[in-house]
Amino acid sequence: MTTTLDLPPDTSDLPVLLDWLAALRADAPVWPDRYGMYHVTRHADVAEALHDVATFSSDFSAVMPGSERMTKGMLTRIDPPEHRALRHLVSASFTPKRVAGLEPRIRELTREMLPSGPGGFDLVEALAFPLPVTVIAEMLGLPAADRGRFRAWADGLFSLQADDPKEAMNDPSVRDAMGEITGYLGDWCRTRRADPADDLISALVTTEVEGRRLDDEEAANFSMLLLFAGHITTTLLLGNAVRVIDEHPGTWDALRTDPSSITATVEEVLRLRPPFPLTARATTRDVEISGITVPARSVVMTWLLSANHDPDAHPDPERFDPTRPGIGGGAQMAFGHGIHFCLGAPLARLEARVALEEMTARYAALTVGEGEQRPYTGRVLGTRALPVVAT
Repeated sequence: MTTTLDLPPDTSDLPVLLDWLAALRADAPVWPDRYGMYHVTRHADVAEALHDVATFSSDFSAVMPGSERMTKGMLTRIDPPEHRALRHLVSASFTPKRVAGLEPRIRELTREMLPSGPGGFDLVEALAFPLPVTVIAEMLGLPAADRGRFRAWADGLFSLQADDPKEAMNDPSVRDAMGEITGYLGDWCRTRRADPADDLISALVTTEVEGRRLDDEEAANFSMLLLFAGHITTTLLLGNAVRVIDEHPGTWDALRTDPSSITATVEEVLRLRPPFPLTARATTRDVEISGITVPARSVVMTWLLSANHDPDAHPDPERFDPTRPGIGGGAQMAFGHGIHFCLGAPLARLEARVALEEMTARYAALTVGEGEQRPYTGRVLGTRALPVVAT
């Protein structure tokens, strides 16, 4: 592929990024950047890499020195068999039945948070942030009153960018940001260890995993993952959904007429604009991907966004079509694939569906208004603010 780039375009410029990914899929589906990280863009290759955990490891200690302590107990950075045991520890809280049981509370919160009448407001400030962060804070056993602190941490953490991503864990700003968060959560872990309650943090510190209990550091890291993944995904998804709907006239009216179509619309938004457009793995051996040999101990960036826009998986992929077949299942990469498939995917889908049901029932129209959206940069896809006008 002929290109002057030696790094990917930023996620804040989606059209440029999508054009770049399309060019990679066609001409260089496995592409090394200036840091020697390999970007994988075709759907079939992304699926295989995420499925083959023996070759594509989630443990980066061999390729990112200094990462061990900061990712200790982090579910997304652990391989089997420890991954299986830790995922089992919290999976009971995210079963379809348990998640479905949260719908009345999610609906209650949505109705309380949405402005009652017509006018302009910031969707992220009013609903897309406070709704999921309140739900996950209640599940963890954290005070909802601290949600301002959670937002500041999330904005800071997801805005940090190291010059060389492989050295990110050694970046002082990254260490400081994560240290403040895990310090707060570590205090809660110690509190719950001494006085357990009916919440996720209590489960993390009191349940035995393969004959032992998590220490406070592991439990704090795991809690941090649950806190941020448990709200930022829905925050981004709701903003992306309203923006996509606004870009396609008639969609809001169609959802008001047939609320049952909201579920499929959420899936199509996830396909078009997954909140997390890529995820990383570390190779444990030399491996061939689309005819290119990737050496052992290399960082591989698997592009979920590109996989979801691959015409071999989704014909006419740039077209917004909630009725398209094969929109879910293994073809839907927004929440990953394989053993690291997002634990909170059912909760994010439920929150998005309920929010859109309540918004379309309350407002005859909802359009994106004037004002700064402040798109995230780096590894997430969405905006920190979304001015809207309801009528």
